[in-house]
Amino acid sequence: MSYENLAGRTAVIAGAASGMGEATALLLARNGARVALLARRADRLGTLAAKIEAEGGTALAVPVDVTDSASVTAAADAVRAALGPVDLVVNSAGVMLPNPITDGREDEWTRMLETNVAGRLRMIRSFLPDLLAAADAGRTADLVNISSIGAHVAFPGYAVYGATQAAITQLSAALRTELGARKVRVTNIEPGLTDTELGSHIDNAELSGQLDGMFEVMESLRADDVADLIAYTTSRPAHVNLRQVVVPPTRQV
Repeated sequence: MSYENLAGRTAVIAGAASGMGEATALLLARNGARVALLARRADRLGTLAAKIEAEGGTALAVPVDVTDSASVTAAADAVRAALGPVDLVVNSAGVMLPNPITDGREDEWTRMLETNVAGRLRMIRSFLPDLLAAADAGRTADLVNISSIGAHVAFPGYAVYGATQAAITQLSAALRTELGARKVRVTNIEPGLTDTELGSHIDNAELSGQLDGMFEVMESLRADDVADLIAYTTSRPAHVNLRQVVVPPTRQV
């Protein structure tokens, strides 16, 4: 499927090494956007950039650690130097590390807060001047945050993860009150059960088994499904803001 209004845009995708971020980068590039690929795994980024370029697209691989402010700032500088100002940012870098709250896993809490919340804020801070400048110049400007239905649907063992996702949903709503008047669109997308590598990070056998069971009993979303939503949302006319999309698989209630 092709999407109008994406050709010629410059997009940054955080979390581009796999899953939703990787799928989004491929789809945006195939529709004419220049894409900057941000993630920790340089080898995966290089492979993805080569694939995009082999298809005739433009891609820049920029290794970054969103938990490190200096790393994000350096990445933003590298993107601007190579591709110019950015007008589309997709915040999809994240980790899911569920465990019962009684386990007291401060290491996991800190990692999720630093990646899922503070990491998104660092990305926004670094690229917001570009989005505002694009809007001021009459171009379409988009900030897309990926959270989860875990923002408002409670699952045992996922309290801290769900809290980080709720934070992003609320952040997106608040940012719309600040940025909407300045013609920067803010969209929050909340996928349900999606087949990505997030589940492979779980070190709790019971919770991992429960997640595997969900995949066995229902057809999940694919990363491509979420990429399709992002491409559709960001290709609408500039005065149209699909501000929040909650998208579970059909059988997930």
